[in-house]
Amino acid sequence: MAGRPYLSENPMWEMFGMRAFALVPYGSADIGEVSSTVARVGVDGTADDWYREWTATAVRLAGIAAEAEDRGHAVSAREAWFRAATYYAVSYFPLYGAPVDPRLVEAFDAMSGAMARGVALCDHPVTPIDIPFEGGSLPGLHVRCADDGVARPTIVHTNGYDSTLWEMYAAHAPAAVARGYDMVLFDGPGQGHELVHSGTHLRPDWETVVRPVIDHALTLDGVDVDRVVLAGWSFGGYLAPRAAAFEDRIAALVADPGQWDLRDGVVGMLPLDDAGKAAFPDVDPALFDPLEAMVSGPSPDPFLRWQLVQRGQWVNGADSVYAYLADMCRYELSSVASQITCPTWLSAAEGDPTGAGATTLLAAIGSERKELAHFTDAEGTGGHCEATARRLFHQRMYDWLDETLADTDR
Repeated sequence: MAGRPYLSENPMWEMFGMRAFALVPYGSADIGEVSSTVARVGVDGTADDWYREWTATAVRLAGIAAEAEDRGHAVSAREAWFRAATYYAVSYFPLYGAPVDPRLVEAFDAMSGAMARGVALCDHPVTPIDIPFEGGSLPGLHVRCADDGVARPTIVHTNGYDSTLWEMYAAHAPAAVARGYDMVLFDGPGQGHELVHSGTHLRPDWETVVRPVIDHALTLDGVDVDRVVLAGWSFGGYLAPRAAAFEDRIAALVADPGQWDLRDGVVGMLPLDDAGKAAFPDVDPALFDPLEAMVSGPSPDPFLRWQLVQRGQWVNGADSVYAYLADMCRYELSSVASQITCPTWLSAAEGDPTGAGATTLLAAIGSERKELAHFTDAEGTGGHCEATARRLFHQRMYDWLDETLADTDR
């Protein structure tokens, strides 16, 4: 959301802290715990400070959860495990990069453990699943409203650029279950467990990832095969539409936010003249030496370094800023968007450049039933993925989805 920061004048700490802040509405973080942890780090705190303070908060909550569980207080234990999982996850954001910091792995595993203990105490079934994929498997969760033999609409939800199974569950599952939707969540190549533990990298042909996920989803108990929805959030707003262009088994598509060819955004930030931008990536990589020095030199810009080197090069498996930006240009929807023929709902939030291409995607989609929902600062939903008003986002998205699937039934 545009305007003053919520948590810190340090833009990195504000961005990372908001990842926890966004999970407050459904109980996977608490305002005071988030704000007090950010305050302990301080505006000028280091990555080490951030990791230390968020880990301390997570450990404290895990202790509360374990004691509550031992004493038979299932609800208290579940809520504390969920908050602990969030704080472990937030602790390792500034540690991104290859080679992988052992502290990141430790925090990721602690997050996963807290999540597992929390979901085991849920009132609805949450089952870990292994999804067959290219000779191995992808980790996933099957979230169900109840184990009652009823076939329900099921949302196959694809992750974003640096999210995890836990963050997906916390951000999406409570709203879905409350409305009678089951979910299948998964980490794909370059996401969550697959990035941290398997060392795989993101890929543009996401249809090759979603196809086996839906294959597996259709074998699970309680999945209504005629009401399978594909959704994506954050970078999933590119990944899900890309997959939907090749998938005729989905009843609807949701992209939060809708996106377009990533080259359009990449080229605008390049340190090149107009001719160089038009030719990119077919340019001399040496032209990027000044930018490389800016993010990897003796006094790098910390935020830019995190975005381009620590996160970007790690997730994409690139060995330079040039290679990372060139790789991002492979992510395109323009060549396949017309093949999306299912009902489609896109979002675009004020102040979120990620959704700048939503209008272009809407026009290109081949479906006769498509909608672009705008979210604004005035209603509290500006910024990336409507982080400060997720309940309003879910109300609008699920109301559309309810009506769309009801029409499909008729």
